[in-house]
Amino acid sequence: MTTAPDLAALIRFVLVRTSHPGNIGSAARAIRTMGFERLELVAPARFPDTEANALAAGADDVLASAGIHDELIDSLAGSSLALGLSARRRGVNLPEISPREAAAQVLAAAARGEQVALVFGNERTGLENEELARCHAMVRIPSVDDFSSLNLSQAVQVMAYELRVAMLGDDVQASAPVRDEPPADATQMEQFYVHLAQMLDDIEFHKGREPTTIMLRLRKLFQRAQPDERELRVLHGILADAQRMAQLAAKR
Repeated sequence: MTTAPDLAALIRFVLVRTSHPGNIGSAARAIRTMGFERLELVAPARFPDTEANALAAGADDVLASAGIHDELIDSLAGSSLALGLSARRRGVNLPEISPREAAAQVLAAAARGEQVALVFGNERTGLENEELARCHAMVRIPSVDDFSSLNLSQAVQVMAYELRVAMLGDDVQASAPVRDEPPADATQMEQFYVHLAQMLDDIEFHKGREPTTIMLRLRKLFQRAQPDERELRVLHGILADAQRMAQLAAKR
């Protein structure tokens, strides 16, 4: 049976384009108090920084082991489920779930041995549409309408707390149906999306129209399907054949 510490090790907290190093330290403290240790930073404005260490209040081990990445996709490597925390609805049409629902999904995936990422955006602008498009669902903390702005580290604390409470329950294993094959991870999915976009260009699918909308819809489709590695290989083969046929047609 999978134990709580094993589950915690499969869960990462990803902070994207963080402006203030103090929020990184406070987030490290927030997750450490709930039994989590994996922190990933994407293009932080300032890190390492003494302010981060000061506000970590002893969670220096979390800061010392934090991964630093230039791009979001690099911080998601190895994960098969990514949930984006956002305070407001965006143009990306993603399923919206509560922190409690998110905790259940995260722990169900972790109980199957899958790695999971919780993604938090910049303090002022939150997650951009392009960043949310790499997530499977959007988590909204149900704050009041007239003052919905949570501090970044507070949002991290809310999510870490919900996970901690869920981990202390008895129904984690019961909510984790076993898949025949684990879903492809974020890096493999991104490679597929690049290939898909290239194929659509090669067959002139867009015919001068803006490709962004259709790619966002296709991302949503495949994120929902969560194909495994074998299924991705089949899809890559289909794309490659379509590209080959397009090249033959162009020569004729």
